[in-house]
Amino acid sequence: MVLGQLGVGEMARIVAIERGRELRQKLSLRGLVEGKVVRMISNCGPVTVEVDRNVVAVGRGMAQKIVVERR
Repeated sequence: MVLGQLGVGEMARIVAIERGRELRQKLSLRGLVEGKVVRMISNCGPVTVEVDRNVVAVGRGMAQKIVVERR
């Protein structure tokens, strides 16, 4: 499943980031890398998650490229 499909409050581990190096770099700067656990805060408008005690918002297009597995 992809990040944007999580419900509010659900937790998941990032298992893959699809697409190119540039997207991986942008997400890495926000703390979204493979192996990290995220918690969905909001999926209305930009997808907002908590990772490492930080709140991060990404666009829906980016969220569709982040593959996660529920915890």
